Amino acid sequence: MNPVIENYEFLSSITTQMRMAATDGQWDQLVELEKKCSLHVEIMKTQDTGNPPDEDTRLRKVQLIRQILADDAEIRYHTEPWVAQLQNIMHSTGQERRLQQTYSSQY
Repeated sequence: MNPVIENYEFLSSITTQMRMAATDGQWDQLVELEKKCSLHVEIMKTQDTGNPPDEDTRLRKVQLIRQILADDAEIRYHTEPWVAQLQNIMHSTGQERRLQQTYSSQY
């Protein structure tokens, strides 16, 4: 099999696992898979020969990229509310800390 296609298929399998983890709210697993995904992307960059692929390879690569992007969109759909909630908590905690510092220094 073509090494380029093998790389994209492996990457697609990781993003599918990431999508499932995000759907199930398995945040720790999602973080670990994201690290694995990033590492694989870096490896793929070093292996890029720049040679134009044949038509079958190009079509399969496009198909895999579309699947990866669809997984990414669903991952964001599930994680964006979680990230917004974390940001709100952090913002509230920061405000509470400033209030405590302000009023504790007056007494």
